[in-house]
Amino acid sequence: MSARTMTAVCRVEDVPVEGGVCALVDGTAVAIFRTHDGNLYAISNYDPVGMASVLSRGIVGTRGGAAYVASPLHKQGYDLRTGQCLDDPEVRVATYDVRVDDGVVWVGTS
Repeated sequence: MSARTMTAVCRVEDVPVEGGVCALVDGTAVAIFRTHDGNLYAISNYDPVGMASVLSRGIVGTRGGAAYVASPLHKQGYDLRTGQCLDDPEVRVATYDVRVDDGVVWVGTS
């Protein structure tokens, strides 16, 4: 079993409330979001429907009580907790662990 690697990506204040930023984590584009309640989430930045690395530029909101991001291309929603596409049960994006240490956002991969 490989150890999880955590990468420092930015400061918390660099992630806009109800918005996202993109960071390269172990060679992968990861979208990091901060919701209105201050929670941070990290998912793949790659939109598998639009086939482009754009999710960090999506619209953050809630649907059915779940925090989600709507792709800026075709507006598919992705649950920020699970990566599940809310509009197509067969589509999912990767999710990543997030932690904050002394104001710095760390994203983990395995």
